[in-house]
Amino acid sequence: MKFFKTAWTNIRRSPYQALAAIIIITQTFFVVSLFTLVIAGSSEIITYFEQSPQVTAFFKAGVTQGEINSLKNEISQTGKVAKIHEVDQSEAFARFKQFNKNQPDMLELVSPDILPSSLEVSTQKIDDLYSVADIMKKNSNVQQVVFYQDLVAKLISWTNFLHKFGIGLIIVLALDSIFIMLIIISIKISQKREDIEIMRLIGASKWYIRWPFVLEGIIYGVVGAIIGWIISLGVLFYATPFLSQILQGIPILPVSPLFLLAMLGFELVFAVLLGVFSSYLAVLRYLK
Repeated sequence: MKFFKTAWTNIRRSPYQALAAIIIITQTFFVVSLFTLVIAGSSEIITYFEQSPQVTAFFKAGVTQGEINSLKNEISQTGKVAKIHEVDQSEAFARFKQFNKNQPDMLELVSPDILPSSLEVSTQKIDDLYSVADIMKKNSNVQQVVFYQDLVAKLISWTNFLHKFGIGLIIVLALDSIFIMLIIISIKISQKREDIEIMRLIGASKWYIRWPFVLEGIIYGVVGAIIGWIISLGVLFYATPFLSQILQGIPILPVSPLFLLAMLGFELVFAVLLGVFSSYLAVLRYLK
């Protein structure tokens, strides 16, 4: 408790230095939180598509019901189909209206007769999508085939890129945080050099002198981590209505409170380690 009181006194006596350290650390943990949410969300989307294998065939204009039924029968005979759903122009228009309900100008430009009918096919295994997609592509009445596996591959590619980019950015910001805290705590140690020398002369141990500065670094780290986490939650809640409209049918929102708390716990551990490492480097120069 005594060490904590001394650390708090050091912070109050130089509020601008403390504020600078907290701002830098807040930026670091805001980025950590943001990339954690993005990567976790991307992983959930990938899992959703992998667990719901589906391929969709969009028909050309003027296709007859008999031609649609012919393709349905051909696909069903493969024995690989879990479910087939035919989407006629009326249903396609209803989906279009639901998706663009906040854009009335778009609704005025579209009518049911210009939207294509489609066939949505779910397979029992994700590997069966390839053979079903090949049957659809060979049909002369099919204009386009949308394959979820292609989407999954792109999502994996983007997730890997974000993962690498996020780690690189976090490392840079973490080093920046360490550098700033190292400078600030070094300045404070330099200002207290005479007091430290007196404490050493009267027999104070090295760790007795080090602990207030180490605790100061931990306080900077913990406060910065909590503020960064709170800001990221604000961004998430603000963006949730927009994301919910885009991710219709994909159950990743709202984010589980347990996940958010676990993320905070991980960041607090990281913040403590960051604060201890930075402050220990600073005191090591003076208290070898």
